[in-house]
Parts: sequence; C-alpha cells; structure tokens
Amino acid sequence: MEENLRQLSNGATKIIKIALFGPESTGKTTLAKQLAEYYKTEWVPEYAREYLQEKWDKNQQICDVEDMLPIAYGQTKLENESALRANKYLFCDTNLLVTKVFSEVYYDFCDPLLDQAAREHEYDLFFLTDIDVPWEKDDLRDRPDERESVFAIFKQSLIDNKKPFVILSGDKKLRLKKAIAIINNLSKAKEMGFSSLDFVQIYEHGVPLKNIQQQLSFFRNGIAKSNLVGPATLFNGILKLSENNFQEKAAFFDENKSNFKLEKFVPASGAASRMFKFLIAFLNDFDIENETINAYINKKKDTELSIFIVGLEKFPFFKTIDKKLREEFSDFESLDKDSKNYYFIKLLLAKDFFDFANKPKGALPFHKYQKRIVTPVEEHLQECVYYASSNNSSNLHFTMSEAHLGQFETIINAIKNEAERKSETTINVSYSYQNKNTDTIAVDSENNPFRDENGRLFFRPGGHGALIENLNNLDADIVFIKNIDNVIQNNIEKTARYKKALAGILIELQRQIFKYLHAIEAKEIQEEFIDEIVLFLEEKLNVRIPYDFYKLSFENKLIEMKSVLNKPIRVCGMVKNEGEAGGGPFWVKDKDNSISLQIVESSQVDLSNENQKNILNASTYFNPVDLVCGIKNYKKEKFDLTQFVDHNSGFIVEKTTFGRKIKSYELPGLWNGAMANWITIFVQVPLITFNPVKSVNDLLKSAHQPQ
Repeated sequence: MEENLRQLSNGATKIIKIALFGPESTGKTTLAKQLAEYYKTEWVPEYAREYLQEKWDKNQQICDVEDMLPIAYGQTKLENESALRANKYLFCDTNLLVTKVFSEVYYDFCDPLLDQAAREHEYDLFFLTDIDVPWEKDDLRDRPDERESVFAIFKQSLIDNKKPFVILSGDKKLRLKKAIAIINNLSKAKEMGFSSLDFVQIYEHGVPLKNIQQQLSFFRNGIAKSNLVGPATLFNGILKLSENNFQEKAAFFDENKSNFKLEKFVPASGAASRMFKFLIAFLNDFDIENETINAYINKKKDTELSIFIVGLEKFPFFKTIDKKLREEFSDFESLDKDSKNYYFIKLLLAKDFFDFANKPKGALPFHKYQKRIVTPVEEHLQECVYYASSNNSSNLHFTMSEAHLGQFETIINAIKNEAERKSETTINVSYSYQNKNTDTIAVDSENNPFRDENGRLFFRPGGHGALIENLNNLDADIVFIKNIDNVIQNNIEKTARYKKALAGILIELQRQIFKYLHAIEAKEIQEEFIDEIVLFLEEKLNVRIPYDFYKLSFENKLIEMKSVLNKPIRVCGMVKNEGEAGGGPFWVKDKDNSISLQIVESSQVDLSNENQKNILNASTYFNPVDLVCGIKNYKKEKFDLTQFVDHNSGFIVEKTTFGRKIKSYELPGLWNGAMANWITIFVQVPLITFNPVKSVNDLLKSAHQPQ
C-alpha cells in the first residue's frame, strides 16, 4: 500500500476507532462531534469538504475521479494525526471506504490504490447511519431521490468487506443514546477478549453482555450446588387437604373468580424426538434381512419396543398409519408380522410420511375418542374452559418454537368455534416464542467461547427457565401453568377441581397478604400486630423467621415484613413420587442462611456429599408442574418477575455439536431457580392430576386410553 494511505494501527495507538459510515445527509458529522464531546476525545472531520471548497474557490471543476486519491491522502493524514492525540476513542466522520463507494457510485471506477487501502483500513466498529432523518441540501449533496439505493450500496460494501457494523436509526437524540450504549458495551467486550465481529454477533443476537460475562464466570468457577436442609413432607412444607377441603377451596375459587383475569400458560416448545428415542434406535440398528424383531429385543434387552409392538393397535394413530401402509404396500397382507411392524415404525418416523419425531408434541395424536382423534393442544383448550375462565372469557397461552406455530393454529382454528359454542365462553388463544436474547453462550473443554466452522460464537437456547420472560409479559391476575404433555383422557372435570382448589388457596392467602400490605403502607399496624403477621408468615406461607428479626426496631420489622410479603406467589401441586425423573420439594438454605421451600432437581445437588445425597433420596414427593401463580401485587400492578430469579441456580450440561464436545449453560428452571424468590406453597394432589407423556408408550396407560 502507498505510504500516504497507510493507517496507524489500533494497536499502535491503543485506542478504539469508530467509523461513521453512510450516504450523504444522514447525520454522521453531528454524531461524530457529539460522541467526541461526550468521551472528551478527538473526532476526524471530512477532508473532502475542505479539499473541494478550495477547488470551488478557484473556480475549478467541483469534483472528478482524479480527486479521489488526493481526498484519500488528506483523509488518512487527518485520521493519523488525530489518532495520536485521541483519548481512548477516535470518531471518524468519514473514512476511505466511503471514498471508495463514492468513487464507484459516481464514476463507476475506483483507483486500485484507494480500493486496497479502503479494504485494509481497520476500525473497531462502523456505525451505518440510516436514512430515516430529513435530507439537508448543500452544494455537495445532490442525490436526494436515490437515498434508498445508495444506502443499500453502503450496507453491501460493509458486508462484502466483512466489516463489523451496526445500523443507527432514529432522531439525533436517540442515535446518540444508542451509540453511547453500544460503544460502552464494545469496550467491555474488548476487555473480555471478544473481537469486533464477535461483538456485532452478540449485539445482533440481543444477548446482554452482562449475561455472557456471568455465564463465562459460571463455566470457569462452577455453580454452587443447592444446600438441602431436608425434604418437604406432609405438615412440614406440604399441605394436605381432604376431599371435602378440596371441594371447599374449589367452590371458594368459583365464588371469587369473577374478580380476576385468569390465564392458562402451557410451555410447549420443542419437538417430540425423545418420545420416540427407542424407535429411532431400532430403525438405525435393526437388520430386517438377517434378524427377527424378537431376536433384536432379546439382544438389546429392549422392553420398550416389546411394549410398543404388543400395544400397537391401542395407539390413537394406529388406524391412520395402518391405512397408509396398506396403500403403500399392495401385498401388505402377504407380509410377515416382523415386516408389518418394521414398516409401521418406519412410516411413523419417516420425513416423507408422518415424521412424528420432528413434530411438536402438542400436535401429535394423543387420545382416541368415539368420533375423533385428539391432540394435546385440543385437550388443553377444552380443559382451559373448566378452570381458567371468568366472566365468560377464557385465556390460553402457548409458548413454542416459531416453526411450529402453523400446526398449532390449524388445530385451534378447527376446534375453537365449537368449543366456544358448547361452553358459552369466548376463548382467547395467544402464542409466544422463547426470546433469542435468553440464549446462552457455549464453551469448549477449556471454558473458552466455542466457535463453529465459520469461527462464529455458538449460542444455544437457555432452557425452559427462559420462559420467565414470556410469563412476565402476560397481563393476568392468576396464571395456571401446566406442561403440554400433561393431559388426560376423560376425568377433566375431576382434575379441574384440583386446579380450582389450588387457585382457591392462592386467592385466600393473597387476600390476607394484601390486607397486611395495605395496612403497613397506611401505617395502621401497631406493635402488638407484629406477632400476628409473624405467625401468618410461619404457619401459612412457610417463611422461617431468622432470630435476628426480633432484634430489629419496630420500623425495620415492618420494612422486613413488607419485603417478605410483597412477592409473587405460587401454589404448587405435589404428587407422591413413583419413580418419575424430575424435581422435588425441599427445604433449602441459601448463602445468607435463610431457609425456604424450593423445587430442586437432582442436577442441583452435590451427589458426592453423602448427607446431601441422603436428603435427596429421602424425598417422597415429586413436582408434576401443576402451578397456580399470582403475578400482581397488592396495588394490582404487575410484578417484574425477572427480579425474583436466583441466577446462581442454573445448570451446566455437556453436549456434542459439529462433532465436538461443548459445555452449555441452562438458565434457572422456570419452576426452580426462576421462581426461587416467590412465596411458595406446596399442596399434595392426587396422582390423577399427573399424566405426562415422556415416551410414546405412556399413551398406553389408562389415563390416555378410552374408558
């Protein structure tokens, strides 16, 4: 490169260079000046304006292709001089890439020296200034009608030359605010060892830099395990109700539900691949030419496959697939039994046919009724009317993968009108997706950010804990939470009664909580009422009061009680543990020695500690994800649920990606750490309320079969 076009390197000057880049009249100069003033540093003006003004004064032709190199020389000189004086940052109103684009747009030519220099000049970030500001005419600006096409050329030049850039839009005030936030984060990213291209990827993905910093810390330092004090048991953390009590609580809910907006929240993300894991393995490993299915079952000790084949005709999808098999095989009746079963499984999973493993679980056929086959989506809609409705209105919300939306909508649209007619209830169905900004960064075995084959950072979905954001966006007073696969064939009215009872408990407790909070705010609480509130906290809300509380002044006791009472509340059904994998209810001590009720997964427990392992194994209850939540405060304002998350209760898991091992961080689970700082009530509920379908064979259980 010619010496006059050589740029001082960022390393030599130890500054961060920001280039303002974009078409004419997009506010570059104003922004460069504002940023230089804000950061108390230098900015580089546009040399072309000075150069062309001299020509204008001499009555020479205002600008031609021969002027491009002199302008580039002058711009480089200005930038290098300013770089030596700059304080940490340098803001460049223009740069050689602008001159290159200008030359190509106006003269359809760019001098090779300019072209090379423009490509090689480096900046930590380009701000591509948008054309959403008014055009301002002057003697050098002459293309107001071509702003869109010129902007597209500028943007493409950044892409083609692999330059790190962010588009800045909005008025002058908003652009400055955005630019400052971006620059501060860029500086932080550089300190963390990320490149400018990494930073742009992070910015476009929307993941807050502080989240990535925290996640990298978890990978390098580990995550503290839960400190179990003991399992929650009946009368020690778990409330036991008689059938009459359940009836009374359900009736209380029905009497009061008109005062609340109710909503049912159904996590329904992901495909159903795990349901068919053993069938996928069978298709991969079975040799139909050289072995029998019975020999395969014996060799692999595959009892799941045996159960599947024995119960084949009881599955709700049997007739549909059997019919298709007969269409595909004209000699179907002459096939031996093994061939019929093999091809049945093959059609069930084949992408060109039913592709069940890649469909959302909510769209699969689960139940066979007399006149129709029903999916979990339909069961949830029918069930929703029974308990998540008030004032002839019911609200149902699914969280899902955006790719599955069409399948859900097709099912809902086919059944919604009839369900509304029968129930005389308007059913409002809404959907949301897991926000990309809740994705988490993956690392390699050395805890360094993992990169794909193109050298880009790799992000993974943060798990169901990310759904606290979706829950936070609901505008409801009371929310019922239930997983997509936990539905039942028949007995909806009976299971709905237990849901109503949980909601009745919540309303009853919330009424007393709000009464105390209003009294505290109105300064109506007298010293003698402190003991009453403490008793309520301990006996009704399972809050263990630390000894130091009694040393506080009266005023500080009120402040402490308000902070304990003014939280979202969840009432969680708990079932007897019959060997299901998943979390359970425990008393847990946090780092401040406070003891509270939590739902804990085995992965959160230090299994090398015999005492902790014994406490985990002593648990006799299981979390079926059967929650009723109060997410508004005593002033009818929405809580910001993200403020009640225990961020130190996530999980580190190992995965394989691109044939390489990676470590991934999963956010605190929705009903685990994401709700760790809620008021928590556990209630024993019957097993009839818990009917998950984790394997396709679960559809053979009585809860999913016709009565």
